Amino acid sequence: MGTVEEIKQELKRILKYWESDAVDNEFGGFVGRRNHANRLIGQSPKGSVLNARILWTFSASYTYTAEVEHLKLAERAFNYLKQYFYDEDYGGVYWTLNYDGTPLDTKKQIYAQAFAIYGLAEYYKISRSAEALQLATNLFNAIEANSFDPLFGGYFEAFGRRWEELEDIRLSDKDANEKKTMNTHLHILEAYANLYLVWPNERLADKIEHLLNCFETHIIHPKSKHLVLFMDELWNFKQHIYSYGHDIEASWLLLEAAEILGDEALIEKYKQYAIDLAEAASEGLSADGSLLYENNLDLQHFNREKHWWVQAEAMVGFYNAWQLTKDPTYHQKFENAWHFIQKHLIDEVNGEWFWGCDAQLKPLLNEDKLGLWKCPYHNVRACLEIIRRTGAA
Repeated sequence: MGTVEEIKQELKRILKYWESDAVDNEFGGFVGRRNHANRLIGQSPKGSVLNARILWTFSASYTYTAEVEHLKLAERAFNYLKQYFYDEDYGGVYWTLNYDGTPLDTKKQIYAQAFAIYGLAEYYKISRSAEALQLATNLFNAIEANSFDPLFGGYFEAFGRRWEELEDIRLSDKDANEKKTMNTHLHILEAYANLYLVWPNERLADKIEHLLNCFETHIIHPKSKHLVLFMDELWNFKQHIYSYGHDIEASWLLLEAAEILGDEALIEKYKQYAIDLAEAASEGLSADGSLLYENNLDLQHFNREKHWWVQAEAMVGFYNAWQLTKDPTYHQKFENAWHFIQKHLIDEVNGEWFWGCDAQLKPLLNEDKLGLWKCPYHNVRACLEIIRRTGAA
C-alpha cells in the first residue's frame, strides 16, 4: 500500500475513534477526558478549544467523506458550542465548562475565540447555517473590539468574562505570562483566513494582512528564522525558545493565509518564509525522522519528546516545502515523519494516536488520549492536507 493510501486508511481510523469514544451520551456534547489507556475520566471539564476542534474536524471531514455521521457530529459540536460555550451576555466563548455544561472558567482566552471562528467557518461551508456565520462574525468583532492593540499592533492574550484585564493571561501552565504570543497570533490568522473564505469582508482582509505583517516584523526572527514565542506589549522578545512544531506548522499556515487573500506579492514573500521556517524546523529532526518538541536556549534544555501534533504538522510542512522547491530531501522528511507516526504513535488497540513518546521512544503515560489539548484537529488535518495536495481525493 502506498503512503497516500495508508494515510487515507488512517484518516478513517481516527474519525472512527472520535465517533465511538468521544460522544457524551449522558450530558451532551463530547466527553472531557480519556487517559493514555483510553479510560474515561468521568466528570472532567469540557474545553471550548476541544469542542471547536471537533467542530472543525467533522465539518472538514464531511467535505471529503460525505458521510452522514460526520455531518451529524459537526452539527452536535455546533449546537453544543452555541448553547453552552457561547456567552450570550458578554460575547465570546468560555474557556471551560463543567461536565454537565455549566460554566467553569469563564475567561475569554483569545486563542479559544480563534478556534471557535475556525470551526464555525468550516461548519458554515457544509451547512450554510446563517446562525453559524453570525456567531463567527460576532467572535471576530469581539476580538477586534477587545483584543486588538491599536497602539503597537497585534493582539492581547486573554480577558475576564466581561473583557476586563487579568493578571494571569497564560494559555497553559507551560507558557510565559506575556501580553502577546506567537501561538495566539498564528491561530487568529488561521481562523481569520478560514472565515474569509466564507465571508470576504474588506476589514477582515485588512486584519489578515496585518497579522502576516506582525509575523514578518515581530515574530519570525530575522536571523534564526525560528518563531519568537513570547513578547511584551511592545513586541520585545521575552524568552529564547525554539518550538520546532510551531515553526513547521506556521511554514504552511502563513502561506495559506496569503494565498487565501490572493495577493501575489504576499504569496511570493510567504513562499520564501515557508522554506525558511521549514529549514529552521529541520534543526529539530532526529535520525529516526521525528521532530523534537523544543529547545529552550535560556535554560540550555533540549526537550527531546516527540509529540503527536508536532509530527502531524511535520507531514504537511515538509510536503509543502517539497511542493515549493521540488527538493527531494523535503519529500523524504515528510515520508520519515509519516513512518515515525506509524511505528510509534498510532494506537493499534484503541485507535487514534498517543500523545507522544520520550527520547527513548517510551510512551508518555501521563498524557491524555483525549482532553483539553488532545484533539483530532492536527492529525485529521494532516491527513486531509496530504490527500488534497497529492490529488488523491
